[in-house]
Amino acid sequence: MAFLRTLFTLVAGVSTLLFAGCALSQTPVERHGALRIEGGRVVDQSGAPVVLRGMSLFWSQWGGQFYNAEAVAHLKSDWNVTVVRAAIAVDHDGYLANPEQEMARAEAVIEAALAEGLYVIVDWHAHEPHPEAAAVFFAQIAAKYGQHPNIIYEVYNEPLNTHGWAEVVKPFHMVVIPAIRAVDPDNLIIAGTPSWSQDVDIAAADPLPFSNVAYTLHFYAGTHRQELRDKALKAMDLGAALFVTEWGTSEASGDGLLDDVETRLWWDFMESHGISHLNWSITDKDETSAALMPGASGQGGWTDDMISPSGQLVRQMLREMNP
Repeated sequence: MAFLRTLFTLVAGVSTLLFAGCALSQTPVERHGALRIEGGRVVDQSGAPVVLRGMSLFWSQWGGQFYNAEAVAHLKSDWNVTVVRAAIAVDHDGYLANPEQEMARAEAVIEAALAEGLYVIVDWHAHEPHPEAAAVFFAQIAAKYGQHPNIIYEVYNEPLNTHGWAEVVKPFHMVVIPAIRAVDPDNLIIAGTPSWSQDVDIAAADPLPFSNVAYTLHFYAGTHRQELRDKALKAMDLGAALFVTEWGTSEASGDGLLDDVETRLWWDFMESHGISHLNWSITDKDETSAALMPGASGQGGWTDDMISPSGQLVRQMLREMNP
């Protein structure tokens, strides 16, 4: 009997190790599955709270060299991202002028995320409302990819401070979200809020009448500080689920001060409240918020000398925080 107990213990130990190794080898989507909103939080297929951490790509028409499988694979393997964001430009020679080109860029990132088992935010990267065009765009994305739990729809990046919630932004969502839900009834949707997606408290006070909808919160650490965190707290107190689809270490311009202290305060805030977040951005533009140095390859494989000070800070955080 002692021999049998010893054998059982050994077998159980090996099984535990194998199970742990299997769990560690799972992709983020294998681990969490379909996401939904429950109790003002993003939760996974088992109902457990989940925090996604990753990187946003730059405006697609100006940073299109990074919209490829190699860059996405490198972000997974070297930066430990669990989510990527395709910022599909709408104006400024974006989707409205070149719909086939920008749709192809969106699909390239989606296909790469599916292959890597990452979540992918498809972002309508606009300041001005274009609800009819957005409805067509997202209906096409939903029809082709909506069966995959990887897909997250960000339907309006940053409404301006002149776009009131009741007057402009909520009516926009009331056009676009039903177009998605007619095809994809389940996947997570993230709704933009006024004032460059900072007035989350206003949106939370007059919420959208749909399930599985979170609200977009954007910040840049060198400009947005405790006052914006207070607005976020008010929105969450009202029951809203928040998702930081874009944040920067810099000032709101994308340039200027790299504010290490406020960046860490924001990290602590997001982690303590279970808010998923993506840093702006994977680009080699010569500005503070750019994660890469000018001339960095569009195909990934970035060595330390190709990564900017902001990129180094964020990459270290992702490697430490993501499983």
